[in-house]
Amino acid sequence: MSSIDDIFPAAIENTAGAPERRRRAGGGRGGDRGKGRKAPVTLRYRSILNTQQPSLLLSEEGLDAIHEASLKVLEEIGMDFMLAEARELLKAAGADVRPGSERVRFDRDLVMSLVTKAPGPFTLHARNSERNIEIGGRNIAFGQVASAPYCSDKDNGRRTGTQADFRNMIKLAQSYDIIHMTGGYPVEPTDLHASVRHLDCLSDLVKLTDKPFHAYSLGRERNLDALEIARIGRGISVEQMDAEPSLFTIINASSPLRYDAPMLQGIMEMSGRNQVVVITPFTLAGAMAPVTIAGALVQQNAEALAGIAFTQIVRPGAPVVYGGFTSNVDMKSGAPAFGTPEYMKAVMAGGQLARRYGIPYRTSNTCAANTLDAQSAYESMMSLWGVIQGGGNFIMHAAGWMEGGLTASFEKFILDVDMLQMVAEFLTPLDTSTDALAMDAISEVGPGGHYFGTAHTLSRYESAFYSPILSDWRNFESWSLAGQPTTFEHANRVWKETLAHYEAPALDPGIADELDDFVNRRKREGGVATDF
Repeated sequence: MSSIDDIFPAAIENTAGAPERRRRAGGGRGGDRGKGRKAPVTLRYRSILNTQQPSLLLSEEGLDAIHEASLKVLEEIGMDFMLAEARELLKAAGADVRPGSERVRFDRDLVMSLVTKAPGPFTLHARNSERNIEIGGRNIAFGQVASAPYCSDKDNGRRTGTQADFRNMIKLAQSYDIIHMTGGYPVEPTDLHASVRHLDCLSDLVKLTDKPFHAYSLGRERNLDALEIARIGRGISVEQMDAEPSLFTIINASSPLRYDAPMLQGIMEMSGRNQVVVITPFTLAGAMAPVTIAGALVQQNAEALAGIAFTQIVRPGAPVVYGGFTSNVDMKSGAPAFGTPEYMKAVMAGGQLARRYGIPYRTSNTCAANTLDAQSAYESMMSLWGVIQGGGNFIMHAAGWMEGGLTASFEKFILDVDMLQMVAEFLTPLDTSTDALAMDAISEVGPGGHYFGTAHTLSRYESAFYSPILSDWRNFESWSLAGQPTTFEHANRVWKETLAHYEAPALDPGIADELDDFVNRRKREGGVATDF
């Protein structure tokens, strides 16, 4: 049997499970609830390793069948590349491109020769080098919810997002080390005009957080602005930026079997500068993909391979991530369903495909619930275990996702952070040292005693176990006397306390001035033209 290091060849030190971090993970239990204590803030969830063997959903024969069918799709059916400049590059590389048609077909040997040029694990650089994240191998990086048009909280309900909401979500992401990156705008700030929105949002990402961040590929100009803002934020030269991936973008295929012009421009600008491109088909079984999970995976894989191949045409060796987002729809209503058994199967199979090609794997923590309730928790936990069992590296929407991605919830963010920290604790290797085996304590207590007062227990009681953020462990009587608070109410209190104690990360004044000068100049120039 292969070892985990054979399957996941690259790794970094796992700092999850450090006693210092555990002491602050939950900040208190039971009777401390609601007394105005400082919100729980974590310090040591920076490097998470998947210490578990990945689950192999597909047999070798099944994996081969999906791979071969995907290549047949690209050879015989092809994909539409809806940008003439991209088709010229594809034709020059040897793809079948015919005059007057957007359809591109790929010889399987061409596809695989290009895919093999993609690097394996790589480093995504932050403006604070202590926040750099390793992508691939056994490494896990969690990103905040992204791209929701609405946000919600218990006090104000569901609403369209504003810049204030956007900034508050970014501050929450900065406050918890289990969140390694911001995956985009956690909520769309609709009070900012679309022509300049990216300038304000990306500037805020530099100032309010020191973690890696994302740029939307919505046309060449936005990509160019994002690249410059990321460079200024790190205080580095163009040459160093090109040598050190410092920005990422999500490229979604317009499933089925199409890449539109803005996405292709994003690949060309980002891969051309050696920045991170996360190729992610959006394949919902029964809607934009075949109703069978196997058929949806064939389409997902074909779309992913075509996108990955194109990144390597633009720049061989450019960092790229294999993304999977296959789930199913509710066949009664057509609404997307997440956190389902089918989603778990697709996530685990996607991980097998990504490992087959030696490329880091992106997946997501999802749910379809409309409020913070049991459904929101069990669907997200189903998603998370699929992510972990599937060997996910780059986990989008890990905290705050609600309503199938339409809403970023402040309370759900806290619930997810708690669950992510629990996953990190589970992945911490079990200590079997002589001290941990506790033979002295067992000998001291002997038959019929208890361990509460032993030296072994007293030296560890503060850090022995994970202390959750939201679990209320008081007995029924104490809980009733406290007003029978719910998890929803605990989470509402915690996110407010966290924001009250937020501190902006240090930023060199010269960098801040240069950033403001660039943003103000681009605003005077009108930003990016829009249709309204």
